[in-house]
Amino acid sequence: MNKFYIIGAVALTMGLASCDDMLDKEPLDVIPNTPALWSNDQTVESECNRLYNNFLGYGNGQTLGSFYFNALNDDQADPSFANWANTNVPGSSTNWNSPYQEIRGCNYIITNVREYKPASAAKWEGIARLNRAYQYYLLVRCYGDVQWMDRPLGLNDTEEIYGKRDPRDEVMDKVLEDLNFAVSNIGARSSRSAWSNDMAQAMKAEICLYEGTYAKYRTTAENGQAPDAARANKYLNEAANAAKAVMDAGYTLTSDYQEVYNTIGLADCPEVIFFKPYSQPSASFGHGTIAYTNSTTTMKGLTKDAFNNFLFLDGKPLATTSMDTSDKGVWDPDTKTMNIENLLAVRDQRLKVLIDPQLGFGNNPYLRYAGCPELTSATAYTVRKFYTDKLSDYFLKTIGQNTTSAPIFWLAKVMLEYAEAKAELGTLTQADLDATINKLQARAGLPAMTISPAADPANNMGVSPLLWEIRRVRRCELMFNGGRYWDLIRWHQLELLDSEKHPDILLGANLSDVDEEFFWDKKHEKLVVTVVDGYIRPTADKNRYYEPRQYLYPIPSGQIGLNNNLEQNPLWK
Repeated sequence: MNKFYIIGAVALTMGLASCDDMLDKEPLDVIPNTPALWSNDQTVESECNRLYNNFLGYGNGQTLGSFYFNALNDDQADPSFANWANTNVPGSSTNWNSPYQEIRGCNYIITNVREYKPASAAKWEGIARLNRAYQYYLLVRCYGDVQWMDRPLGLNDTEEIYGKRDPRDEVMDKVLEDLNFAVSNIGARSSRSAWSNDMAQAMKAEICLYEGTYAKYRTTAENGQAPDAARANKYLNEAANAAKAVMDAGYTLTSDYQEVYNTIGLADCPEVIFFKPYSQPSASFGHGTIAYTNSTTTMKGLTKDAFNNFLFLDGKPLATTSMDTSDKGVWDPDTKTMNIENLLAVRDQRLKVLIDPQLGFGNNPYLRYAGCPELTSATAYTVRKFYTDKLSDYFLKTIGQNTTSAPIFWLAKVMLEYAEAKAELGTLTQADLDATINKLQARAGLPAMTISPAADPANNMGVSPLLWEIRRVRRCELMFNGGRYWDLIRWHQLELLDSEKHPDILLGANLSDVDEEFFWDKKHEKLVVTVVDGYIRPTADKNRYYEPRQYLYPIPSGQIGLNNNLEQNPLWK
């Protein structure tokens, strides 16, 4: 039997590929190639099922997932400091290699089902084109201009392999064509863990919202292109229409915000559109997201900036609320614990799901349950969002053995995309708000938002009060989900990751009432907690400074060495 192997300049240097944060997974790199395979629906389906690996979810075994681990944002502070993903031009990168591997695999499926025409050829092509669109979205997000390839290339296709990058806008227009084909041809949902046109619409809403806002806010200096209002409006309308199609498909919010994130099986969850399942009870296929937030390893904790972003139960922000604005927990000198239930009781109720009711820091850990490891966080706020009491202690604590399902697309996220797209277009109505944002507000225990919210003095994005509040809801609803960095990219707000200008992004909880003895590692006689003006500061000797070049990743130097037509992104030269 013949085999298909990745070849060409775009997929070389595999042995040197680094383990980047975004695509740490097994690639689709070998596909059998026989006419008998490609004319048979069952075997083609098997090949398409390989593409499920494109969605990392909570990770595979011991690999890091899409949630929690990406601390390059203003929501989490990493105990070892999260600096820019690139401080120098790398020799190679899986962020470049892996998508091209997957794209070639998708092109191979597309080419063969077109040639051999199995009964469900349009469906299989739709699945492959959906995944090709997703991989190009990941590439363009990182690198801007990239080479578009719509067929599997061989060694003799040197003109295309060693060609120039195609303009990112042209590539994203082809991505939209792929998405539209997928929506029209994949078919109705058979299960929440299978390909469907609902899932394709949800992906389309996400990608088109990214593209629409990116086109609206980009600049020539940082992105290499001026804003394009017409393009922005086109993609924002596409995003809104795709989101509306999903919202009209019968999905409903659950009453429990955490259910989407900590449930062993999401097959019956009415909010979920598409999820990644893990095996029970033997955990032959598990993940480690819970275990990484349920171990003695210091967590990437919630920041002071993120904590302050949550509204109070009167629906008002920190600057204008009439409720108690103290950020001090209650220090018990007898038990030597800092309880923060008083702070969580007056805030957006999502906050008490995201973090634990007691701080864990230094040599003063938090014990979440009997037999729990000693939990500490870089910011003292320990991450609770993914925890469940439905798993045994072994399955909670063992990396690679966690078996809760990972949401990939779900209704709350789609609602946020719809509301934001309509607000960016200037067509959002109160009825739209009530059908989306205000359902999420109600679940969080907050009053409904109006179409003309009061201005928040903390608004540092230069947008209207309405957009500021919608972005706030998105931040709170999706916190620890791994997408905040890319939101800041598409809104052109990377400056907010400059910790010198915005120090609260590297601060944590208020520890001003805590005895200093708990800041020391007595065994090694060293300070393990630094407090700055009363607040824990996990990386006291480090700052992250705004760098305009970070709006695009650098092209790996190894790829430029292989292809003289690849030019480095301008600010990386």
